[in-house]
Amino acid sequence: MSMRAQPIDDGNDNPVSARAPFFVSLFNPLGRRLAAAGLMGPNALLTVRGRKSGVLRTTPVAFVEKDGRRWVIATFGDVNWARNLRAAGEATITIKRRKEPVHAIELSHEDAARFFREELRAYVARLPVGGLVLRLLGATDILTDPEGAARRRPVFELRPR
Repeated sequence: MSMRAQPIDDGNDNPVSARAPFFVSLFNPLGRRLAAAGLMGPNALLTVRGRKSGVLRTTPVAFVEKDGRRWVIATFGDVNWARNLRAAGEATITIKRRKEPVHAIELSHEDAARFFREELRAYVARLPVGGLVLRLLGATDILTDPEGAARRRPVFELRPR
């Protein structure tokens, strides 16, 4: 039983499609409540319209805020919420019960790698259990191989709408 996302290699240089590990769907109902209350560390709730159904979907996401800029990271790869966000280009982010409509701009592979190296590495170092969380999520490559991680893990910058 693997805890890592299950990649689907599309043979291109695009982020590979992925499925989150089984425990994510089990944890998400509780994760949504904890994130809404601001009790899930550096996570937030992302609400985005489904690219096929048009239905609003809400999921806890890895959220980074630094120097007035904000990003969300698709830790498990090109999962449905990331594909929905790419298609919609906008969403609502909820942090500690405060909702804000945002525009989402996907970073290029080069910019995502730079983000992992220059922004996220320092950000994770400040968190009491940042490295442990990445290890538990199977995402240590974000710190050890930023270029490779950038090809597998989409990153979106969020700007006020």
